Amino acid sequence: MKSAISFRVSIAACALLLSSGVQAQTTTPQQIHVLTLLGRPVQFVVADKQGLFARYGIEVVNDNKKNSDELRADLAAGKGDVAYLAVDNAVAMVELAHQDVVIVMGGEGSQNELIAQPGVKSAADLRGKTLIVDAPNTAYALQMKKILLLSGLAAGKDYEIKPFGATPQRLIAMREQKDFAGSMLGPPVSLVAKKEGFVSLGSVQQLIGPYQAAGFFTQRAWAKDHRDLLVAFLSASIEAQRWLLNPANKQQVIDLLAAQYHLAPDIAAEDYEMSMTHSGGFARDAQLDLRGFENVLKLRAEVEGQWGGHPPSPDKYYDPSYYQAALVKAK
Repeated sequence: MKSAISFRVSIAACALLLSSGVQAQTTTPQQIHVLTLLGRPVQFVVADKQGLFARYGIEVVNDNKKNSDELRADLAAGKGDVAYLAVDNAVAMVELAHQDVVIVMGGEGSQNELIAQPGVKSAADLRGKTLIVDAPNTAYALQMKKILLLSGLAAGKDYEIKPFGATPQRLIAMREQKDFAGSMLGPPVSLVAKKEGFVSLGSVQQLIGPYQAAGFFTQRAWAKDHRDLLVAFLSASIEAQRWLLNPANKQQVIDLLAAQYHLAPDIAAEDYEMSMTHSGGFARDAQLDLRGFENVLKLRAEVEGQWGGHPPSPDKYYDPSYYQAALVKAK
Protein backbone atom coordinates (compact mmCIF):
# COMPACT_ATOMS: atom_id res chain seq x y z
CA MET A 1 0.00 0.00 0.00
CA LYS A 2 2.81 2.39 0.91
CA SER A 3 4.48 1.82 -2.45
CA ALA A 4 1.22 2.56 -4.27
CA ILE A 5 0.80 5.81 -2.34
CA SER A 6 4.41 6.78 -3.08
CA PHE A 7 3.85 6.05 -6.78
CA ARG A 8 0.73 8.22 -6.84
CA VAL A 9 2.59 11.04 -5.05
CA SER A 10 5.42 10.81 -7.57
CA ILE A 11 2.95 10.96 -10.47
CA ALA A 12 1.26 13.99 -8.93
CA ALA A 13 4.61 15.73 -8.40
CA CYS A 14 5.64 15.09 -12.01
CA ALA A 15 2.31 16.42 -13.24
CA LEU A 16 2.78 19.54 -11.17
CA LEU A 17 6.28 20.08 -12.54
CA LEU A 18 5.12 19.56 -16.10
CA SER A 19 2.22 21.93 -15.56
CA SER A 20 4.47 24.65 -14.16
CA GLY A 21 6.87 24.13 -17.10
CA VAL A 22 4.05 24.61 -19.60
CA GLN A 23 2.96 27.76 -17.77
CA ALA A 24 6.54 29.11 -17.91
CA GLN A 25 6.76 28.39 -21.62
CA THR A 26 3.43 30.08 -22.34
CA THR A 27 4.07 33.19 -20.25
CA THR A 28 3.15 36.23 -22.28
CA PRO A 29 6.34 38.03 -23.37
CA GLN A 30 6.86 41.61 -22.28
CA GLN A 31 6.48 44.07 -25.12
CA ILE A 32 8.98 46.83 -25.82
CA HIS A 33 8.10 49.47 -28.41
CA VAL A 34 11.15 50.56 -30.42
CA LEU A 35 11.15 53.59 -32.73
CA THR A 36 13.40 53.40 -35.81
CA LEU A 37 13.94 55.32 -39.03
CA LEU A 38 15.05 52.88 -41.72
CA GLY A 39 12.75 49.92 -41.25
CA ARG A 40 13.43 46.98 -38.95
CA PRO A 41 17.12 46.99 -38.00
CA VAL A 42 18.98 43.93 -39.19
CA GLN A 43 19.92 43.11 -35.57
CA PHE A 44 16.21 42.80 -34.75
CA VAL A 45 15.65 40.52 -37.73
CA VAL A 46 18.48 38.29 -36.50
CA ALA A 47 17.20 38.34 -32.92
CA ASP A 48 13.78 37.22 -34.15
CA LYS A 49 15.13 34.50 -36.45
CA GLN A 50 17.49 33.18 -33.77
CA GLY A 51 14.79 33.26 -31.09
CA LEU A 52 16.84 35.64 -28.95
CA PHE A 53 14.02 38.03 -28.07
CA ALA A 54 11.79 35.07 -27.19
CA ARG A 55 14.50 33.53 -24.99
CA TYR A 56 14.71 36.76 -23.01
CA GLY A 57 10.92 36.82 -22.68
CA ILE A 58 10.37 39.94 -24.77
CA GLU A 59 8.53 40.93 -27.90
CA VAL A 60 9.85 43.87 -29.90
CA VAL A 61 7.28 46.03 -31.63
CA ASN A 62 9.06 48.10 -34.27
CA ASP A 63 7.54 51.44 -35.31
CA ASN A 64 9.29 52.92 -38.33
CA LYS A 65 9.06 56.70 -38.67
CA LYS A 66 9.46 58.80 -41.83
CA ASN A 67 12.00 61.23 -40.33
CA SER A 68 13.90 61.95 -37.13
CA ASP A 69 11.72 64.92 -36.17
CA GLU A 70 8.69 62.64 -35.99
CA LEU A 71 10.66 59.98 -34.12
CA ARG A 72 11.94 62.40 -31.48
CA ALA A 73 8.47 63.86 -31.01
CA ASP A 74 6.95 60.40 -30.51
CA LEU A 75 9.61 59.39 -27.98
CA ALA A 76 9.05 62.64 -26.07
CA ALA A 77 5.29 62.01 -26.08
CA GLY A 78 5.67 58.47 -24.74
CA LYS A 79 4.57 56.87 -28.01
CA GLY A 80 7.62 54.63 -27.95
CA ASP A 81 9.84 53.13 -25.27
CA VAL A 82 13.27 53.12 -26.90
CA ALA A 83 14.74 54.71 -30.03
CA TYR A 84 17.42 53.27 -32.30
CA LEU A 85 18.82 56.21 -34.22
CA ALA A 86 21.90 58.42 -34.52
CA VAL A 87 22.65 59.35 -30.91
CA ASP A 88 23.08 63.03 -31.75
CA ASN A 89 19.28 62.99 -31.77
CA ALA A 90 19.37 62.15 -28.06
CA VAL A 91 21.67 65.11 -27.45
CA ALA A 92 19.29 67.33 -29.43
CA MET A 93 16.35 66.12 -27.35
CA VAL A 94 18.17 67.07 -24.16
CA GLU A 95 19.52 70.41 -25.34
CA LEU A 96 16.83 71.66 -27.73
CA ALA A 97 13.63 69.98 -26.51
CA HIS A 98 14.63 69.81 -22.82
CA GLN A 99 13.77 66.11 -22.55
CA ASP A 100 15.45 63.93 -19.93
CA VAL A 101 16.77 61.38 -22.40
CA VAL A 102 19.66 58.98 -21.85
CA ILE A 103 21.78 56.91 -24.26
CA VAL A 104 22.04 53.32 -23.03
CA MET A 105 24.03 51.48 -25.74
CA GLY A 106 25.84 52.00 -29.02
CA GLY A 107 25.43 50.01 -32.21
CA GLU A 108 27.00 51.48 -35.33
CA GLY A 109 29.62 53.97 -36.41
CA SER A 110 29.24 56.15 -39.47
CA GLN A 111 30.37 55.37 -42.99
CA ASN A 112 28.37 58.20 -44.53
CA GLU A 113 29.63 59.94 -47.63
CA LEU A 114 28.72 63.27 -49.18
CA ILE A 115 27.07 62.03 -52.37
CA ALA A 116 26.47 64.49 -55.21
CA GLN A 117 24.82 64.48 -58.61
CA PRO A 118 26.75 62.98 -61.55
CA GLY A 119 29.07 65.57 -63.05
CA VAL A 120 29.88 67.31 -59.77
CA LYS A 121 33.68 67.45 -59.48
CA SER A 122 34.22 68.98 -56.04
CA ALA A 123 32.51 70.60 -53.07
CA ALA A 124 33.03 73.97 -54.77
CA ASP A 125 30.51 72.88 -57.42
CA LEU A 126 27.82 72.84 -54.69
CA ARG A 127 27.95 76.61 -54.20
CA GLY A 128 24.50 78.06 -54.74
CA LYS A 129 22.90 74.61 -54.79
CA THR A 130 20.27 72.87 -52.65
CA LEU A 131 21.30 69.90 -50.53
CA ILE A 132 18.81 67.63 -48.78
CA VAL A 133 18.94 66.18 -45.26
CA ASP A 134 16.78 64.34 -42.76
CA ALA A 135 16.68 67.22 -40.27
CA PRO A 136 18.80 70.38 -40.63
CA ASN A 137 20.18 70.59 -37.09
CA THR A 138 21.04 67.02 -36.08
CA ALA A 139 23.40 64.14 -36.83
CA TYR A 140 24.25 63.68 -40.49
CA ALA A 141 23.27 67.22 -41.51
CA LEU A 142 26.00 68.40 -39.13
CA GLN A 143 28.44 66.02 -40.83
CA MET A 144 27.59 67.61 -44.17
CA LYS A 145 27.94 71.13 -42.83
CA LYS A 146 31.37 70.29 -41.41
CA ILE A 147 32.60 68.67 -44.63
CA LEU A 148 31.50 71.70 -46.65
CA LEU A 149 33.03 74.09 -44.11
CA LEU A 150 36.34 72.38 -44.82
CA SER A 151 35.89 73.62 -48.41
CA GLY A 152 34.89 77.11 -47.30
CA LEU A 153 31.14 76.70 -47.83
CA ALA A 154 28.72 77.79 -45.09
CA ALA A 155 25.12 76.61 -44.78
CA GLY A 156 22.52 79.27 -45.53
CA LYS A 157 25.13 81.48 -47.14
CA ASP A 158 26.78 79.40 -49.84
CA TYR A 159 24.17 76.67 -50.23
CA GLU A 160 20.63 75.85 -49.10
CA ILE A 161 19.60 72.93 -46.89
CA LYS A 162 16.19 71.33 -47.37
CA PRO A 163 14.71 68.72 -44.94
CA PHE A 164 13.50 65.72 -46.91
CA GLY A 165 13.42 62.50 -44.89
CA ALA A 166 15.36 59.31 -44.30
CA THR A 167 18.27 58.10 -46.41
CA PRO A 168 16.43 55.98 -49.03
CA GLN A 169 13.95 58.80 -49.66
CA ARG A 170 16.79 61.23 -50.25
CA LEU A 171 18.35 59.07 -52.96
CA ILE A 172 14.96 58.73 -54.65
CA ALA A 173 14.57 62.51 -54.51
CA MET A 174 18.03 63.06 -56.02
CA ARG A 175 17.17 60.71 -58.87
CA GLU A 176 13.93 62.56 -59.58
CA GLN A 177 15.04 66.14 -58.97
CA LYS A 178 18.44 67.06 -60.32
CA ASP A 179 18.19 70.40 -58.46
CA PHE A 180 18.89 68.44 -55.27
CA ALA A 181 22.65 68.57 -55.68
CA GLY A 182 23.74 66.30 -52.84
CA SER A 183 23.16 64.61 -49.50
CA MET A 184 24.87 62.52 -46.83
CA LEU A 185 24.20 58.86 -47.59
CA GLY A 186 25.43 55.69 -45.92
CA PRO A 187 25.58 52.04 -46.99
CA PRO A 188 23.85 50.32 -48.59
CA VAL A 189 22.16 53.39 -50.13
CA SER A 190 25.50 55.10 -50.82
CA LEU A 191 26.73 51.96 -52.61
CA VAL A 192 23.64 51.90 -54.82
CA ALA A 193 24.03 55.63 -55.54
CA LYS A 194 27.66 55.30 -56.65
CA LYS A 195 26.81 52.34 -58.86
CA GLU A 196 24.20 54.56 -60.54
CA GLY A 197 26.79 57.25 -61.28
CA PHE A 198 26.38 59.58 -58.32
CA VAL A 199 29.66 61.01 -57.02
CA SER A 200 31.30 60.74 -53.60
CA LEU A 201 32.95 63.95 -52.39
CA GLY A 202 34.43 62.34 -49.30
CA SER A 203 33.51 60.23 -46.28
CA VAL A 204 33.01 60.92 -42.60
CA GLN A 205 35.82 58.49 -41.78
CA GLN A 206 38.26 60.42 -44.01
CA LEU A 207 37.22 64.00 -43.22
CA ILE A 208 35.77 63.94 -39.70
CA GLY A 209 37.09 60.79 -38.07
CA PRO A 210 35.39 58.37 -35.66
CA TYR A 211 31.71 59.13 -35.22
CA GLN A 212 29.18 57.35 -33.01
CA ALA A 213 26.14 57.03 -35.23
CA ALA A 214 23.18 54.77 -34.38
CA GLY A 215 22.61 53.75 -30.77
CA PHE A 216 19.83 53.12 -28.29
CA PHE A 217 18.32 55.89 -26.16
CA THR A 218 15.20 56.38 -24.08
CA GLN A 219 13.56 58.60 -21.50
CA ARG A 220 15.61 58.34 -18.31
CA ALA A 221 12.52 57.77 -16.15
CA TRP A 222 11.32 54.93 -18.41
CA ALA A 223 14.74 53.25 -18.22
CA LYS A 224 14.71 53.44 -14.43
CA ASP A 225 11.15 52.07 -14.15
CA HIS A 226 11.73 49.26 -16.69
CA ARG A 227 15.33 48.34 -15.98
CA ASP A 228 14.92 44.55 -16.26
CA LEU A 229 13.02 44.81 -19.54
CA LEU A 230 15.55 47.23 -20.99
CA VAL A 231 18.53 45.08 -19.95
CA ALA A 232 16.90 41.98 -21.46
CA PHE A 233 16.29 43.83 -24.73
CA LEU A 234 19.87 45.12 -24.86
CA SER A 235 21.23 41.64 -24.06
CA ALA A 236 19.33 40.08 -26.96
CA SER A 237 20.51 42.89 -29.26
CA ILE A 238 24.14 42.32 -28.21
CA GLU A 239 23.84 38.61 -29.01
CA ALA A 240 22.31 39.42 -32.40
CA GLN A 241 25.14 41.81 -33.19
CA ARG A 242 27.69 39.16 -32.25
CA TRP A 243 26.04 36.78 -34.72
CA LEU A 244 26.20 39.41 -37.46
CA LEU A 245 29.90 40.02 -36.86
CA ASN A 246 30.88 36.36 -36.64
CA PRO A 247 32.86 35.57 -39.85
CA ALA A 248 31.38 32.06 -39.82
CA ASN A 249 28.00 33.60 -40.66
CA LYS A 250 29.25 35.76 -43.54
CA GLN A 251 27.18 34.25 -46.37
CA GLN A 252 24.06 34.09 -44.21
CA VAL A 253 24.49 37.77 -43.34
CA ILE A 254 25.00 38.72 -47.00
CA ASP A 255 21.85 36.82 -47.94
CA LEU A 256 19.98 38.52 -45.10
CA LEU A 257 21.13 41.99 -46.19
CA ALA A 258 20.10 41.24 -49.77
CA ALA A 259 16.64 40.11 -48.68
CA GLN A 260 16.12 42.78 -46.03
CA TYR A 261 17.12 45.75 -48.17
CA HIS A 262 16.25 44.32 -51.63
CA LEU A 263 19.88 44.52 -52.75
CA ALA A 264 21.67 42.94 -55.68
CA PRO A 265 24.08 40.21 -54.49
CA ASP A 266 27.20 42.28 -55.29
CA ILE A 267 25.88 45.32 -53.38
CA ALA A 268 24.91 43.10 -50.42
CA ALA A 269 28.44 41.62 -50.38
CA GLU A 270 30.01 45.09 -50.47
CA ASP A 271 27.65 46.27 -47.74
CA TYR A 272 28.74 43.32 -45.60
CA GLU A 273 32.42 44.17 -46.03
CA MET A 274 31.88 47.82 -45.11
CA SER A 275 29.45 47.26 -42.26
CA MET A 276 30.84 44.11 -40.64
CA THR A 277 34.60 44.18 -41.24
CA HIS A 278 35.62 47.87 -41.36
CA SER A 279 35.87 50.60 -38.74
CA GLY A 280 32.80 52.76 -38.69
CA GLY A 281 30.47 49.80 -39.19
CA PHE A 282 28.69 47.64 -36.63
CA ALA A 283 30.48 47.82 -33.28
CA ARG A 284 31.75 44.79 -31.39
CA ASP A 285 29.18 43.91 -28.71
CA ALA A 286 27.25 47.07 -29.74
CA GLN A 287 29.60 49.10 -27.58
CA LEU A 288 29.30 52.88 -27.60
CA ASP A 289 32.43 54.43 -29.12
CA LEU A 290 33.28 57.10 -26.56
CA ARG A 291 35.84 58.73 -28.83
CA GLY A 292 33.28 58.77 -31.62
CA PHE A 293 30.66 60.22 -29.27
CA GLU A 294 33.07 62.93 -28.16
CA ASN A 295 33.38 63.77 -31.86
CA VAL A 296 29.57 63.99 -32.11
CA LEU A 297 29.53 66.56 -29.30
CA LYS A 298 32.53 68.40 -30.74
CA LEU A 299 30.79 68.64 -34.11
CA ARG A 300 27.59 70.02 -32.57
CA ALA A 301 29.62 72.59 -30.61
CA GLU A 302 31.61 73.66 -33.66
CA VAL A 303 28.93 73.62 -36.35
CA GLU A 304 25.86 74.68 -34.33
CA GLY A 305 27.63 76.76 -31.69
CA GLN A 306 26.10 74.64 -28.90
CA TRP A 307 27.47 75.19 -25.38
CA GLY A 308 29.35 78.28 -26.50
CA GLY A 309 31.59 76.02 -28.59
CA HIS A 310 32.74 73.94 -25.60
CA PRO A 311 31.11 70.48 -25.52
CA PRO A 312 30.28 68.84 -22.16
CA SER A 313 31.39 65.39 -21.02
CA PRO A 314 29.67 62.38 -22.63
CA ASP A 315 28.55 61.40 -19.12
CA LYS A 316 25.80 64.01 -19.35
CA TYR A 317 24.03 61.91 -21.99
CA TYR A 318 25.28 58.34 -21.55
CA ASP A 319 24.58 55.96 -18.65
CA PRO A 320 26.69 52.80 -19.17
CA SER A 321 25.09 50.86 -16.28
CA TYR A 322 22.35 49.36 -18.48
CA TYR A 323 24.86 48.24 -21.10
CA GLN A 324 27.19 46.76 -18.50
CA ALA A 325 24.34 44.76 -16.99
CA ALA A 326 23.27 43.58 -20.45
CA LEU A 327 26.82 42.55 -21.34
CA VAL A 328 27.00 40.35 -18.24
CA LYS A 329 23.64 38.78 -19.10
CA ALA A 330 24.34 38.19 -22.81
CA LYS A 331 25.62 34.70 -23.71
